[in-house]
Amino acid sequence: MRKFYLALLRYKDHFIFLIAVTLSLTLLLKNDAPDVLIIRGKFTDYFSIISSPFSWIKSMIILQEETQLIRQKNIQLTLELETLLRAQEENNILRDFLGFKRESNLKLLAARVVNMGASSNLSSITLDIGSDHGVKVNQPVIVPEGVIGKTVVVGNKSTIVQIIKDVNYRLSVRILPSGNAGILQFISDDICEVRELQKNTEISIGNKVVTSGFSQIYPKNLPVGEVVEVLNERGSFQKIAKVRIKPKLSTLLNVFIVIEESNEVG
Repeated sequence: MRKFYLALLRYKDHFIFLIAVTLSLTLLLKNDAPDVLIIRGKFTDYFSIISSPFSWIKSMIILQEETQLIRQKNIQLTLELETLLRAQEENNILRDFLGFKRESNLKLLAARVVNMGASSNLSSITLDIGSDHGVKVNQPVIVPEGVIGKTVVVGNKSTIVQIIKDVNYRLSVRILPSGNAGILQFISDDICEVRELQKNTEISIGNKVVTSGFSQIYPKNLPVGEVVEVLNERGSFQKIAKVRIKPKLSTLLNVFIVIEESNEVG
């Protein structure tokens, strides 16, 4: 109490000024005289000018928070839209697969791609079915667009497929409508080459390329791709056809295995 009394004596001028200002403001705000109203209006104007920057800062903070919420909502909606689009695309693919299976004369077993490039020395994909589902080694693997490879390693519940882009993959094909047969091998991207074609055979850009049926692995007339360029080898009785394969190997989700007895490697 003594400390409070000493502080009061030391700062008595400040306390008296504070009390006087408080009483003055109280009387000013309660007085309705015309002169007082004018002073009160002036005071309100000055107070408004002083407080406006603080109001602006508060508005900017609120606006920034709302903008952040809108951005978060926009990102969330974008992700949901992408999910819906992917689901729709996958549904379209599955619908095409079901239609292809119904219309095909082949005995097909549907499988899902669970891994890409499982082997370091082989361009391959891994499927979610195996011998428990009737899969065997050297069975053709296709999609509605065409051939993509063959089974090479079969486990109980999974299968590794050597795909057409593997450097050691070879496929006996026929070019339509000429019927000229040759051996197809992958070059780069989605381009393959067909060699051992007779030079005097008419081959044109846009001709369809299908399996020849010479191998016991691949039934004949499975789609492979189309001719995009024809090259004549100098000093040779053969020509080369560059072929763009139809299946998009990098985006494979679902495939079919052609179920049939197969003992010969094609």
